[in-house]
Amino acid sequence: MNHKIRVPQVRVIGADGKQVGVLATFEAIRLAESSGLDLVEISPTAVPPVCRIMDYGKFKYEENQREKQARKHQASVMLKEVKFHSNVDDHDYATKAAHIRGFLEKGHRVKTSLFFRGRENEHRDLGYKLFNRLIKDCEEVGAPESPPRLFGNNLVMMFRSGKGAKPEPRPASAAGAPAPAAPAQPPVAAPRPPPAGV
Repeated sequence: MNHKIRVPQVRVIGADGKQVGVLATFEAIRLAESSGLDLVEISPTAVPPVCRIMDYGKFKYEENQREKQARKHQASVMLKEVKFHSNVDDHDYATKAAHIRGFLEKGHRVKTSLFFRGRENEHRDLGYKLFNRLIKDCEEVGAPESPPRLFGNNLVMMFRSGKGAKPEPRPASAAGAPAPAAPAQPPVAAPRPPPAGV
């Protein structure tokens, strides 16, 4: 910046963003100082290096604000987890569903998990019913990223915030998929009897 620039010539961009041209460095510094601004090197590897006439203090302030906003946004999205049991009572369900809706309204992702214990493994359909109820209750603020998936004794589903999003279609399993219909065959004509006298 300014007198720290040691090269003899620089390509200058004015405060208005227009090209000024290639100037001797001392002339470029004098031009910047006459406007009450700084000469800032923005591309030191170019030949000749490119410098811009600007308010360096304002430039640094705006750059710091942009970085602060980027960091703030990065830290704001978090993954939350809410755990269920298949025999959860209505009051506990309502409380947990309200927590999930609150997290989604703040823009967080939510992992919901349901652990099947002992004999609950014989009634896994109850877990799927519970998650389908949860999808319906949260549809105003978020949607599942994919349908519920079973990992061992754990049923897991991820929610993302955003109204009206649709989950990915669940692929039909090979065992449960209906067999494809056989293509229609043209009717086969009955064989003709051989001509008489042969």
